[in-house]
Amino acid sequence: MKSYPTDKIRNVALVGHGGAGKTSLAEALLARAGAVQRAGKVDDGSSLLDTEPESHKRRISLSLALAPFEWKADDGNTYKVNLIDTPGYVDFEAEVDAALSVADLAVFVVSAVDGVEVQTELLWRKAAAINMPRMVFVNKEDKERADFHKVLDQLKSTFGAGFVALELPLGEAATLHGVADVLSEEAYEYEPDGRHHSEPIPADVADEEHILHDAVLEEIVAGDDEQLERYLSGDVPSVAELERTLAHEVLDRSEFPVLLGSAATGVGIDRLADFICELGPSPADRPATVAAGASTSTVAADASAQPLLQVFKTIADPYVGQLSVFKVLSGTVRADDKLINSTTGSEERMHAMFVVRGKEQTAVSEVVAGDIAAVAKLSNTHTGDSLTPKGLPVKAQPIPRPSPQYAVAIVPHTQADDDKLGNALGRLQTEDPSLVVDRVEETNQTILRGVGDAHVAVAIERLARKFGVNVDTTEVRVAYRETINGNADAEGKVKKQSGGHGQYAVVNLRVAPLGRGEGFQFVDAIVGGAIPRNYLGAVQAGIEETMAKGGVHGFTVVDVKVECYDGKYHAVDSSDMAFKTASSLGFKDALAAAGVVVLEPVNLLTVTVPAAYQGDVMGDITARRGRVQGTAGVEHGEQEINALVPAGELLRYAIELRSMTGGRGRFEMQHHHYDALPAHLVDKAKASLPKH
Repeated sequence: MKSYPTDKIRNVALVGHGGAGKTSLAEALLARAGAVQRAGKVDDGSSLLDTEPESHKRRISLSLALAPFEWKADDGNTYKVNLIDTPGYVDFEAEVDAALSVADLAVFVVSAVDGVEVQTELLWRKAAAINMPRMVFVNKEDKERADFHKVLDQLKSTFGAGFVALELPLGEAATLHGVADVLSEEAYEYEPDGRHHSEPIPADVADEEHILHDAVLEEIVAGDDEQLERYLSGDVPSVAELERTLAHEVLDRSEFPVLLGSAATGVGIDRLADFICELGPSPADRPATVAAGASTSTVAADASAQPLLQVFKTIADPYVGQLSVFKVLSGTVRADDKLINSTTGSEERMHAMFVVRGKEQTAVSEVVAGDIAAVAKLSNTHTGDSLTPKGLPVKAQPIPRPSPQYAVAIVPHTQADDDKLGNALGRLQTEDPSLVVDRVEETNQTILRGVGDAHVAVAIERLARKFGVNVDTTEVRVAYRETINGNADAEGKVKKQSGGHGQYAVVNLRVAPLGRGEGFQFVDAIVGGAIPRNYLGAVQAGIEETMAKGGVHGFTVVDVKVECYDGKYHAVDSSDMAFKTASSLGFKDALAAAGVVVLEPVNLLTVTVPAAYQGDVMGDITARRGRVQGTAGVEHGEQEINALVPAGELLRYAIELRSMTGGRGRFEMQHHHYDALPAHLVDKAKASLPKH
């Protein structure tokens, strides 16, 4: 593939709800452009873009995939289109975020059968929030129950004004045979090879097409004062003039063209490619925002400027090692250039650069501003990092990442798996930064967190397939704690004589509760040398070790004040070990005498849901022993609910909220405080302790 100037490059993300046919559409575009001999299929595993076994198993896309192709458009120019296919399942939203971070146009793929679905709604809001130009392709027009007009009405009722239908279907479902071009008022009849020829508009759609033509024409010229004045004076702009005006309105996000067709039959595919090239913005139209310290500025996609690139995806390739996929934000990057990672300060050499299409890699010697490519074996660069010339420490905007709200504990199968686990998890996180790994010492578990259950399941399968590390999963243990609810005194004594030096120590302790979150306080109240100063450190260490190992119920002890006020020692038989043991025994007795209460972590939960689900969600929170703190109306007619809920009641909330709200609910949570666990739940909490 040859190099193209920046203004002839189009970076396009295909986004939308799962099952709308994004990958099939990408495959159809590649085939129609001649980039591949035939379109692959998701269902039979022949897709060029969905290549991983985990994707074949589920028959869904799990990560973004690049599908660049060259296209000679109707305007006579040839373009390079960097198509980015994205997953439609919410668990893999981070891949969509990465694609949108480098795209200049989002094509929303909507099923003509199913219409506007929940993930399309959420992604439309996301794209609007980052000022992303958008157009819509209504796919599956060849399927039974396809209804273009219903989908168009849905788009307008869900998202508001600005949708410009540039086509009408000729036939629909099994009778689909072409499209009517609303601007040129021509019919395009399609051949089996996906090519079309023009004919007059059929009589059965002529009236509707003429009405729509006038409405669309007025919609377009209303955004351009000069064209509007000409139009009102009777001078109707040409199709080319209308498209140029519409291109500006797409860039300004005031108009959203709506196209239609079928990835399966090829109807409308070439027209989609034409409109992507002719109406879609180039990287030159959308300067990148960069930061230098606390200040931000924009950088134009100028091939003659200093090079600046951002890595937006990392791939663990079994043959070439780590592949870093990047977009050149400015300048021209050439093979063997040396650039500086503005995050780590390390120097990176651009050894081997590739254009990537699925798993295919084609070597390139340079990459110009606005274009996308990959480079192998960057030693210290990760997803989101920026590479710049020496002395230019700017950073591109960070790529947003969804919060990982679903967690499992992972346990290696064997010691060999355990030995490799840390390194494998690190490499897995390099590929997918939306995964989070925690080692929780309090519960002695390694926790893997992801966006949802499918995200975590796929990560575990990849851990085994790519890195040879097999793990089992188990439920995350809640970090229960215990404290005392009264005062008590106790004596700890060690007295042992077995020939030679014995062990002797007596420690008198007084315990009292501290406020929540105050931890541990040790008070030295020894007078008269009852215990020598050099042994008091061992006394304190014995208490702290016992607190960490667990109190009466086996949970970590917190919020306790311990006063050591008396004791005895022996000049020969006393030792640090003796006093450590004595203080441990005394502390355990003091806990039992003072009485203990088990504490549970309580999270601050913030749930955002459509108003229709507010009652159900609040009722569910109450059933989880939660306390609603307040509600407020937010954007898009949604309600935000704030509540304090025990952490143990939220272990599967990511799945359960999604089920309760049809995927429309989302939430954030963070630790807030510890509170007393009801007595009738203590035995259940103790059952979660690891068996020794």
